[in-house]
Amino acid sequence: MNNFLRTRKVRWIASLSLVMVMLLGLYSFNDDKRNFEVIKNLDIFYTLFREVNSYYVDETNPEKLITEGINNMLESLDPYTTYIPESDMEDFRFMTTGEYAGIGSLISKRGNHVVIAEPYEGFPAALAGLKAGDKILEIDGKNMVGKSTPDVSDKLKGRANTSLKIKVERPGEKKPINIELERQKISINPVPYYGMVNDQTGIIQLNNFTQDCSREVEKAFLDLRDKQGAKSIVIDLRANPGGLLDEAVKIVNLFVPSGSEVVSTRGKVKQWDKTYKAMRQPIDTVMPLAVLISRGSASASEIVSGALQDLDRAVVIGQRSFGKGLVQTTRNLSYNAKLKVTTAKYYIPSGRCIQALDYTHRDEDGAVGLVADSLITEYKTLNGRSVFDGGGISPDILVKTPKYANVTFALVVQQMIFDFATEFVLRNKSIAAPEEFTISDDEYKQFIDFVKAKEDFRYESLSQEKFKDLVKTAKREGYYEKAKDDFSAMETLLKLDVEKDMRQFKDEIAELMVLEITKRYYYQKGSIKASLQNDKELDKASELLEDMSEYNGLLDGTIASHAGDRRAASKKS
Repeated sequence: MNNFLRTRKVRWIASLSLVMVMLLGLYSFNDDKRNFEVIKNLDIFYTLFREVNSYYVDETNPEKLITEGINNMLESLDPYTTYIPESDMEDFRFMTTGEYAGIGSLISKRGNHVVIAEPYEGFPAALAGLKAGDKILEIDGKNMVGKSTPDVSDKLKGRANTSLKIKVERPGEKKPINIELERQKISINPVPYYGMVNDQTGIIQLNNFTQDCSREVEKAFLDLRDKQGAKSIVIDLRANPGGLLDEAVKIVNLFVPSGSEVVSTRGKVKQWDKTYKAMRQPIDTVMPLAVLISRGSASASEIVSGALQDLDRAVVIGQRSFGKGLVQTTRNLSYNAKLKVTTAKYYIPSGRCIQALDYTHRDEDGAVGLVADSLITEYKTLNGRSVFDGGGISPDILVKTPKYANVTFALVVQQMIFDFATEFVLRNKSIAAPEEFTISDDEYKQFIDFVKAKEDFRYESLSQEKFKDLVKTAKREGYYEKAKDDFSAMETLLKLDVEKDMRQFKDEIAELMVLEITKRYYYQKGSIKASLQNDKELDKASELLEDMSEYNGLLDGTIASHAGDRRAASKKS
């Protein structure tokens, strides 16, 4: 009991000391009404925590309580202001540097097992012979069956040059396989692929804005221009979620004159406001550029695409980008924790902010709204073209992407394509080059039979979803009983036929099968090469870069662009 009381006393004194330090720190600023409100509420929080910790019927976990309180508090601000405890610092470093120590493989949950989803070429997992589809049974003799993906990930990671043993169950093998490998420093190249699209045009894919990614883009560009003969370049930022602001500025700097404004940040602390300019001599200011963006292009991707658009240095092609114009700063906390806090908004050269959502004004239910159409403002590019704020970067050329059918979505989510690819590899030692590989009619029939044999495969068509809504409405309004036979007939008509639906949407399903299967033989680069063979945005970019009259017309404003359409700016698609 004495030990228990001493522990309580130590906790109480430590907490009180922390609060007093916080209070004194706040009093060092202006002693105004706002500071009083802050101090009052901190005192309430401390006394509440003290009472719960002392008198709650069961033993509490102080760290868990505080962490949940912090996370819930920050969630009320915006999704990007987050608390990073010391235990998560490894993941945080990977997000900013692209580096970690481990085996170099993606893993995913499959039923009761965590499986190898994609070994990276040239890294320990692939070199040791681990394959996509392998079920992880044990790591260093410890059972991993039933464990979560984060649990298994923690076991796979560790200090570089340390060994581990993995026992896996491999489809097609009767006995488990034991594999010993050594963890290595894993540095993921942010440019997973670059190459020539045709005789004139090269493409550079950038997956994220990690440390030194601008060097990789520069290397790729110089190789394409000086060694492979590229006369124009496509920069692919589709689905790139962003990353380091400085790297975005450096990439823009590669293509615009020294001294050009790239982006500025403005926030509450005026001393932190900053304008970022191109500081070095560019490597090329004249080669025609096209930038591909999608709904998943965010943050630093929007700085690059938006700045190049505002400076009339590139034509932007694709769909409206995500619309994340908020700047985060990392602040150090006690005990090696960190706070990633939104401190400003960024503005690209025309003066527009591309933030789409308004987190400062929420509805009663906590929902946030889009920037109102009435608040959308027109801005001008360097050449005087009209562009608009209000949410993301609107492309100069809009290329609509078709929505996948429900059956296709279900095949991906329920990992039917992944599992079929695993069996496909067992039957086929090799396949054609990624640029040439296709799914034959016979192989597609095998896939249909494979899916039909899976009794747990379930999905609903869009028509079925709408029909269910109609039935609910009819019952509510009293029409269902009067037309029950008609509703039953309609339900029968809409009954799913897996084979019929898979044949109807064969093109899009087969395309996804090609990507998964080529990845098994040629890793990520092979999958990317295959994906470029049927790429509408890339085809449009290549077509544009071969027509300099249209390209120049879009940049000088003599040809109207999608980005200059106010109606397009107000559509939050």
